[in-house]
Amino acid sequence: MAPSTDKAALRAEARARRRGLAVSAPDAAYQAALFSDDLPPGSLVALYRAMGTEFDPEPLAEAVIVGGRALCLPVVLRTDAPMVFRRWSPGDPLEPDAAGCPAPLPLAGVVDPDLILTPLLAFDDLGGRLGQGGGYYDRTFAARPEAVRIGLAYAGQRVERLPMESHDIRLHGVLTEVGYTAARKV
Repeated sequence: MAPSTDKAALRAEARARRRGLAVSAPDAAYQAALFSDDLPPGSLVALYRAMGTEFDPEPLAEAVIVGGRALCLPVVLRTDAPMVFRRWSPGDPLEPDAAGCPAPLPLAGVVDPDLILTPLLAFDDLGGRLGQGGGYYDRTFAARPEAVRIGLAYAGQRVERLPMESHDIRLHGVLTEVGYTAARKV
């Protein structure tokens, strides 16, 4: 099978698994927020607005603010370009970006996060991340190599090993409802 076909099958399986985890562990996001102090340092943290069964970062947003860090959200301006980030606080107005995701208004101002938390479908211990397939985060990670990349997921989304292609950018770690784990070196 071609790698894209393999990834398509993996995505379908991972989506089904994540749907089940979202139902069976409804308080997982609140449990993960308890480990916010274990995240790597960074004064400006990029979160995302959960869509569908993505792991909800909202409880973590509150914990990050209490911990003295500022927040921002990604914004897709063009579907073939890296995302930008705009400053954000819970309650700030949002509008759909070019990908249809809720994003801060342009007046929020573009910022450079130190730490980027990303949704995912599956992850492995080596920092492999299986995303939705649009390449938004990989393009953004490639454009911001200095930012620390952290997956936000259910512990049950962990798999033994993910296939990685040349454009796939590894995570530095993953935060789940059971804690933060740094990726092992490849």
